[in-house]
Amino acid sequence: MTVEAPFAPAVSHGRLIPVTVHFDDLDALGLLHNARYPLLVERAWTELWHEHGIRFDGDWVAAGDACNAVRELRIGYEAPVTSPGRYAVHLWLERLGTTGLTYGFRFCSADGTETYARGTRVLVRLDATTLRPAPWSDGFRAVARELLRPAD
Repeated sequence: MTVEAPFAPAVSHGRLIPVTVHFDDLDALGLLHNARYPLLVERAWTELWHEHGIRFDGDWVAAGDACNAVRELRIGYEAPVTSPGRYAVHLWLERLGTTGLTYGFRFCSADGTETYARGTRVLVRLDATTLRPAPWSDGFRAVARELLRPAD
């Protein structure tokens, strides 16, 4: 009996988070609607941080590092997604600053080998009472460092 090696996703850095495209995510032409890509990326990012206990449950003060806002979103579409099914979002950090970060993402095949869209998003950590930039916690920074893309 032959034992196959476990499947290794095609990513050298960051994390590959599974996502599902549903029939109602498609537009009238049968393509994944352009507005769904950022939504699916957000869901993947949220899942990743939930794994580390970082979440928003309705209380901004208690949210800590989950109290943040998007400063910028850039996305480029490379190939159409033409059917519902299992896909993935590849997430990593490009930059980790004192109060902000830039993360990169790819919307891709479930194994990470095909790229349909890619982009970046800039987040700013906010103080819940003033809504001014605030530093990321040490715990957040420790987890975030693991997601940093290696320098080329």
